[in-house]
Amino acid sequence: MSAVDYNQKGLLKLMLRMPALRGRLQILSARDPEILNLCGAFEEASLMLDRLTSENKPSNQREIEEYRNVCREIEDEIISMCYYV
Repeated sequence: MSAVDYNQKGLLKLMLRMPALRGRLQILSARDPEILNLCGAFEEASLMLDRLTSENKPSNQREIEEYRNVCREIEDEIISMCYYV
């Protein structure tokens, strides 16, 4: 999958997770490549999180928490960019 695919899939996933920001995300992602890149990073992190949780191994718990935190941090960054850009 290319970076553009990750960016677009991440954007769609974030729009589903944050419906109140859907319109703002569409506008900002069209004109700010930084937000679109964050969407791609969110997609990659959430895919890894999904993979780790689906394996259901106790040894994955630390990594699962790390990826949950990464996803939360990216969401928080995008939320702040939506309100302050």
